[in-house]
Amino acid sequence: MRVKADYTEYERAREILQAFCAYQDRCHQEARERLYELGVYGERAEQIIVDLIQERYLNEERFARSYARGKFKMKKWGWQRIRIELKRKKITDYCLKKARTEIDDDEYWQVLCNELERRDRLEKKATHPYLRRRKLADYLFKRGFESNLIWLAMDELEIGK
Repeated sequence: MRVKADYTEYERAREILQAFCAYQDRCHQEARERLYELGVYGERAEQIIVDLIQERYLNEERFARSYARGKFKMKKWGWQRIRIELKRKKITDYCLKKARTEIDDDEYWQVLCNELERRDRLEKKATHPYLRRRKLADYLFKRGFESNLIWLAMDELEIGK
């Protein structure tokens, strides 16, 4: 009788995870955490994850690409922030490289310049050019843009000069 109950619990958890992964792309870590919430651990959890990979519900590369594209387009995050967040989700270096290809360099530069100009219009407190540039750089650095690109964009747009 216990074997039947275990099988039913396994199937139910698998169905829940299929729906969870079908709703939006998920990484293995998110699926594993969801299984833990459902009370499925160890070998059973790993078997469900293997099943989901085989059935193409889970795909780390697809997730990484989708995540990078979405965070860049919607939230205007820079690559450094996207990379850190993907590493938090235990995404492999291979998938990180694939995710980086989703962001066009010209578009990346344009978003950086647009964010810089937008923030410069909003920044009213710092009147001293050095402080203004520093605040703008800090803001963009927190958004995940590389510092060398930030300073280059400021020089090109002649902000704070």
